Amino acid sequence: MGPGPSDVHPRVLRAMSTPLVGHLDPSFIEIMNEVQELMRYTFRTDNQWTIPVSGTGSASMEAAIGNLVEPGDTMLVPTNGYFGGRMQSMAERAGGNVVHVDAPWGEPLDPVDVQEAFDEHQPDVFGFVHAETSTGVKQPNVPELTSIAHDHDALVVADTVTSLGGVELEVDDWGIDVAYSGPQKCLSCPPGASPLTLNDRAMDKVLSREEDPRSWYLDLSLLEGYWGEDRAYHHTAPITNVYAIREALRLVAEEGIENRWNRHLRVASALKAGVEAMGLGLNPEDEFWLPSLNAVLVPDGVDAGEAIDYVLEHYDLEIAGGLGALAGDIFRIGCMGYSANPKNVSFLMTALGEALEAQGADVDVDAGFAAMREQLQE
Repeated sequence: MGPGPSDVHPRVLRAMSTPLVGHLDPSFIEIMNEVQELMRYTFRTDNQWTIPVSGTGSASMEAAIGNLVEPGDTMLVPTNGYFGGRMQSMAERAGGNVVHVDAPWGEPLDPVDVQEAFDEHQPDVFGFVHAETSTGVKQPNVPELTSIAHDHDALVVADTVTSLGGVELEVDDWGIDVAYSGPQKCLSCPPGASPLTLNDRAMDKVLSREEDPRSWYLDLSLLEGYWGEDRAYHHTAPITNVYAIREALRLVAEEGIENRWNRHLRVASALKAGVEAMGLGLNPEDEFWLPSLNAVLVPDGVDAGEAIDYVLEHYDLEIAGGLGALAGDIFRIGCMGYSANPKNVSFLMTALGEALEAQGADVDVDAGFAAMREQLQE
């Protein structure tokens, strides 16, 4: 129940026990086709270039930024969370010049500030975090942000690591040019094959680069040969991880993407109601609240690390603390994928309430349980 990985669905674990075949075997190529089609469904896109990158979510992130940002390009990145800083590092390593659009940790980007940053810096690429894992903030007004970028002929890269498969995400309708994610959060799949999608405009930029990307392994112009129509050898794909993400995406399709979004919202709303009735607050404002990652404020006088250790030692339950500017100030409680169910929320409420009471915190666990149950019944 932390910020990831979430519990893996038993069907995904069973899929991982499937015997290996070659990465160019005709049967595996059929699986590759299915993975790409299921991934398009989950991203809500028709992009031809939709693939699982061989690696963790950070590999997908670096594939996106390292291919799109050429030496001398300017990339606009946010400062309102930990992963905007990672965007900056990757863009600089790609040879890009980085400029910022500022917002406090725990708040989304303001379109007015984004517009001013574009007018001042005229960036070639704009990156934003749709679901900021470090703060529990969901970025609203995404179409407004992408419209600003496109008016300045810039490409938009979205970090959807903690939103894909868990909260509403419309890659095509919202005008997102590139989106990357990780499988271990709302998809409840082990890390190792990470979703990435690019539209034609973004891929045209990648294929027309004058200088090769600095990573051979993540060079999308080379990966095109394997994941495109030719199915030509580039590297040995992580066969077992592709089995896993295929099954995870099949589960998304069987549940229905809108139903899955609604389940995450329903269960996380019960968690939110419970911790608030217990006497705890959440870091973001309600309109920016991210159901898949709940940033619960640590009560005065409570040591966050001790509480985290308590629930792990006594309940074998994982939650996490804050990062960066919010270190020690919040608990990060995930409600993702297979872990997003009423039983887990009830278990969490028990463990967290007991951990806080052990430090003398003034919390009302009974009121929290009542509010949680009432929300689930609604």
